[in-house]
Amino acid sequence: MKPTLLILAAGMASRYGSMKQIDGFGPNGETIIDYSIYDAIKAGFGKISFIIREEFAEPFKAIFEPKLKGRVETDYVFQNFDLKQYGIDKEIERAKPWGTAHAVLAARNQVNEPFCVINADDFYGYDAFEKMAKFLTTEVSDDTYSLIGYQIDKTLSEHGSVSRGVCKVEDGNMVEINERTQVYFKEDGSVVYEDGGVEYPLPNDTRVSMNFWGFTPAVFKQSEPMFVKFAHANEGNPKSEFFIPLVADELIKSGTASFKVIPTANKWFGVTYKEDKPIVQKSISELVENGTYPANLWE
Repeated sequence: MKPTLLILAAGMASRYGSMKQIDGFGPNGETIIDYSIYDAIKAGFGKISFIIREEFAEPFKAIFEPKLKGRVETDYVFQNFDLKQYGIDKEIERAKPWGTAHAVLAARNQVNEPFCVINADDFYGYDAFEKMAKFLTTEVSDDTYSLIGYQIDKTLSEHGSVSRGVCKVEDGNMVEINERTQVYFKEDGSVVYEDGGVEYPLPNDTRVSMNFWGFTPAVFKQSEPMFVKFAHANEGNPKSEFFIPLVADELIKSGTASFKVIPTANKWFGVTYKEDKPIVQKSISELVENGTYPANLWE
């Protein structure tokens, strides 16, 4: 059974909804999401599932169906605010959606095979998809999940500090993940994070999570009660979010599942600051020039 790629695009869909294309980075206006899908198809994924808001389904399909038709199966999962489906019979006012782990939960009736989760607007590189496809077809089980571990120095911006989920790894498995909100390069190229005004060094090959996770459908039943508890606990906090690392942390601490950290030396690209955009465009054009990608992805 081929694995499924679940793309977290509910936040992105609002940018599509105005029908302004999200930023093009490739030579023919390809978006970052196009490169992820291209890599996933090449790595052997059988289905692409987009998690979006229902009101953007039509514009979204208009963009992706013509490209992907005949290449890979597509499916659309709708993330919404309805809590009754989780047995919560109260209205909870929200300023924004409930977060990445809640988005994954939205796929519980549509994904029946091993799957991985990625962000829509992050560039991960083929190596990560190839390694994840291998894990999902040979190793994954209901108590053995994974994440792709990027080297911290291959994920930073030259234009300011970033937040990163820093993994503590023992025997190849993640034992905890700590959100460090101010991570940056020093002038000498070393990496530090700041906490309470104090700088702490991080080795350049420290593994970080860029939200690229591998699961079986068992995670839906494992995380649903956590979400219900979270929703009740945060009903007065309209900006709180139920993130995948929260689920991972609880599964690890309760002994329910382990998370294998799959290392990649690939460079991760994302646009944290507007100044990052030309750097991402340049990086992609280099990958086109060296033959990693065709100049026109969907010819």
